[in-house]
Amino acid sequence: MREPSPLALRLGYGGLLPFVLGAVLMWIVRPDAHHYVALGLSAYAAVIVSFLGGIHWGFAFRQMQPDPALLIWGVVPSIVAWVAVVMPPSSGLVLHGVMLVACYVRDRSVYPAAGAGGWLTLRFRLSGVAALCCFVGAAGS
Repeated sequence: MREPSPLALRLGYGGLLPFVLGAVLMWIVRPDAHHYVALGLSAYAAVIVSFLGGIHWGFAFRQMQPDPALLIWGVVPSIVAWVAVVMPPSSGLVLHGVMLVACYVRDRSVYPAAGAGGWLTLRFRLSGVAALCCFVGAAGS
């Protein structure tokens, strides 16, 4: 069971910076900048949620006969994230947070079967902080 490399750990934790910054800024920026911060946080969350779905396509590509569930789930996060981006931040950011949690829950069964179970601790930490930031950002909208 492979575990994340030191570089993957640094990049993963570094990827939380836009979430944390966005959540904090949602509470402290001037009203005229609030829309831009909300859009930035929502767009970044959508990119990450889509990335998490795309990993499933990567797992499917490694199979001689790809599991249809991997391919189907692989596009669901992107579609949900797209919808969340066009929603008002108070609800769209909540949807992003829920999707981050849902992706982790789904990955708990998929990653071990794909030989990537060693990544689940990192995934739990990253998804938890990212989801919390989305919820905090939504509360500040």
